[in-house]
Amino acid sequence: MQPLRGDWIARLEDVVLSTSAPAVLVAHSLGCMLVAAWASHSRNTHRVKAALLVAPGDVAQEALRPVLASWSPIPLQTLPFKSTLVASQDDPYCSFARAQDFASAWGATLVDAGAAGHINADSGLGDWPQGQALLKQLIHS
Repeated sequence: MQPLRGDWIARLEDVVLSTSAPAVLVAHSLGCMLVAAWASHSRNTHRVKAALLVAPGDVAQEALRPVLASWSPIPLQTLPFKSTLVASQDDPYCSFARAQDFASAWGATLVDAGAAGHINADSGLGDWPQGQALLKQLIHS
């Protein structure tokens, strides 16, 4: 119920180091913050080809701060790999304007998903063909 950023960073580092093939990261919500935090500390970012960042959760939101205290500050530096950030116009966990700020800071291509909520199962997107297409673009770029 209170995920710790350091634990998540260590786990992502282990996973990235466990493969010799270039990784393509796919992250949702708090996972987007994980990718940015990991990239700001890791010496192994060269092992990542690209990242698809979906519906970033804004850990600076007042309601989330007590639960996600270890996730601040949010790293706002250019990611050292190609990235695409998909954001919704009506995400309850991150305003579209804030998602635009993240995309700009991280050097990510921003994709406007329209009114898609938190871009999760509750959003009714099914298999989400748009997301699959974006992932294929990143894999083959």
